[in-house]
This record gives sequence, structure tokens and C-alpha cells, in this order.
Amino acid sequence: MTEERLIISRKTTNKFFLMIAIGVVLLIVGIIAMAAGGGGEHHAAAGEHGEAAATAHEAVSWSKRLFVNLWFNNVYFTGIAITGLFFVAVQYVAYAGWSVLIKRVPEALGYYLPFGGAVMLIVFLFGSHDIFHWTHEYLYDVNDPRYDPIIAGKAPFLNTVFFLIRMVAYFVLWILFFNWLRRNSINEDLHGGTSYYHKSIRISAMFLVVFGVTSSLSAWDWVLSVDTHWFSTMFGWYVFASWFISGLAATTLTVIILKQNGYLKMVNSNHLHDLGKFVFAFSIFWTYIWFSQFMLIWYANIPEESIYFLERLGGNEGKFMPIFFINLIINFVFPFLVLMTRDAKRQMIMLKIVTIAILFGHWLDFYLMIMPGTLRTGAGFGFIEIGTALTFLGVFLLTFTKGLTKASLVPVNHPFLEESVHHHV
Repeated sequence: MTEERLIISRKTTNKFFLMIAIGVVLLIVGIIAMAAGGGGEHHAAAGEHGEAAATAHEAVSWSKRLFVNLWFNNVYFTGIAITGLFFVAVQYVAYAGWSVLIKRVPEALGYYLPFGGAVMLIVFLFGSHDIFHWTHEYLYDVNDPRYDPIIAGKAPFLNTVFFLIRMVAYFVLWILFFNWLRRNSINEDLHGGTSYYHKSIRISAMFLVVFGVTSSLSAWDWVLSVDTHWFSTMFGWYVFASWFISGLAATTLTVIILKQNGYLKMVNSNHLHDLGKFVFAFSIFWTYIWFSQFMLIWYANIPEESIYFLERLGGNEGKFMPIFFINLIINFVFPFLVLMTRDAKRQMIMLKIVTIAILFGHWLDFYLMIMPGTLRTGAGFGFIEIGTALTFLGVFLLTFTKGLTKASLVPVNHPFLEESVHHHV
């Protein structure tokens, strides 16, 4: 099999840089507008929930809104990057042959991880008080009137030093395994044989164990601890489901775009069909987790659990209610109805529309996870939100496409390449 090398034109790279530039300009405009408006004095109505009461009268400054947006976007794109590696690892462990022709796409998603780790660390070091209520020292002081016994009880886990150690550990492990698998994959291209393939299976098996632990822990750390009083035993699964379907959508969309630009010539409608089935199935899986979490909390009707959904439905002046339902429509109803038939899963245009919708939909999903617990009624969709999203998207596309150019799009010496070429469903 011949190599297929992706060449990113200067024009395309400039588009990504332009996207980042526009994002930064919009960010600056948004910050100036908020600063000129007195810091954006949005107040939330005080609730009886301890955490809500503690932050209810806090004005949302431009810096708080900026840090929250940086955090939320980085969590979203980091999730897409690590689930690309997860997808590749699953294919190795399952001895899958069909995905060989497209495996370089999810493999390259991981190139965002070093940037994601750096941003995560910097944003936490400078903006932790703006994002996480539990980082305030007074909550743990018994003599302070603002002392919170519930949060103080979580101090062994929720403390800045241990949090930072965990964060660094996640990224070190993820980047280590990414580089390890990627190096094996490229060496296989250069030297051939089956030794690299068998080694990759062993690496993947180890990574899946690590990922099983770190994906849940990172979800609790980075998203769940925003709502410090609230807890859900399903939350690790929920964040994983949102990350994974986003990673699948990004992979599928990239395969289609590459094919439309004359690359991945041997990828056919059968491969697209399988990718479509994955997107269809995991949209339903995400909905299953969403519904299970919602139903159990609604049915039990325990105040400390139901507050999470009350803030997203009735609370916070009903600000998040439209997004709550849009989230369900984009991430479940739309992909479910559109991709139901066999033909739809084999048509590039249908898959393209659905995957773009899913990528936006799960960005909204993370917005809904993080904004009500941090900005409350001070949240919105303004220049800061659009600017941050555009900046992160531009950086993600730069790192991802650079990763795609570093190796042949076709893994020429993979032992299952022939099986993938002749894949039929």
C-alpha cells in the first residue's frame, strides 16, 4: 500500500490563525464592554442552598467570566483529544480491522493534550477562586461565619495541592500513553512486522485501565466540583459519554473532509457506515445516561440532589431552561431521527450535518454543566463566549492538523490493513 501524506496549505493554516485572531479580538471587545459596564453586575437571587447563598450576591466580573470560559472550553477540547486516544486503544484491544484506514485521525487528536494541560494548569493557578467555590479558605475555618461543614468534610479530597497533583498526573499519564502509542504506530510504518502491533495492544490495555480511573476522577475534579454540594454517582459516566460522542463526531467529520479533499481514497461507504453507527449508538448512550441521572434525582426528590436541575430549569431566573431543552434536541432527537436509516449513515452530507450539530450540541452540554454553578445569572452568550470558543477551536485545529501531517494517513504496514481495505457491511 502506498503512503498518503496530508499537506496543509498555507491558506488553510492562515484561516486557523485568522480564527484565533478574531477570537482574541472578540474576547478583548467583550472584556472592555464588561469593564466599561461596571464589571457586569449580574446578581443571582439568594437561595436556601448553602453554596448558592454564599455566592448569590457576588458580582460577575469580566475576569471571572473569562476564567470560567477558558476552563469550560479547555475541558471540552481536552475531552475530545483524550477520547481520540481511547478510541484507538479500544480498536487495538478488540483486534478490530475495519478502523485501520481511519485510525490516524483519532490518533492525531491527542496532539492537543500538551496545550490543554498547560492551559488547565495556568487557569487553575490564576482563576481557581473564580471557578471553584471550594477553593476559598474561609469555608474551612470553624470560627468564620461563612464556614461550610459540607465542604469542610470534603477537604481531604478537595484541596488545592491534591487537586493540582491529580491534574498534573492525569496529563502526564495521558501524554505518556499518547506518545507511546503514536511512536509505535509510526515505527510500524517504518519497519513493518507484527511486533509493534502486539506491543500496541499491551500499551492500549494498560491505557484503558488508566483511562477508566482518570476519566472519572477528572470529571469529578474539573466539572462536578463546580457544584460543590451536589453529587451524582453517574457523573463520571455522563462526562465520558459527552466527551466520547464529541470525539467520535470530530473523527467522523475529519474523515469526511479529508475524503472530500482527495485523501483517504480507500475509505468507502462501509467505513462511513460504521462511523455513523458509532455516532448513532453513542448519542443514544449519552441520552440514556442523561435520562438515568435525571430520572433518579427527580424520583427521589432529595433537596441536595434536585438543586442541580432546579438551577438549570427554574432557578437562576430561568436563564438556562431553553439551553436545557435545546441540549436534548441537538444531542439526541436530531441525530436519532437523521441517522436512523442505513442509507443516512452512508451519506457524507448527512453525517457531516449531524457531526457538526453534535460538536456544537456537546459544547452546549458542557456550558450547561459549568455555567449555572459558576456564573449563575451572570452567564450569557456574548463576545467573551464566542471569542473564547473561536480561539480554542483555532488552536485545536492547528495542533490536530499538524498531527495529521506528521505521518502517513494510511498506516502502510498495519497487519490488518488488507482487512480494512476490503471491509464490507
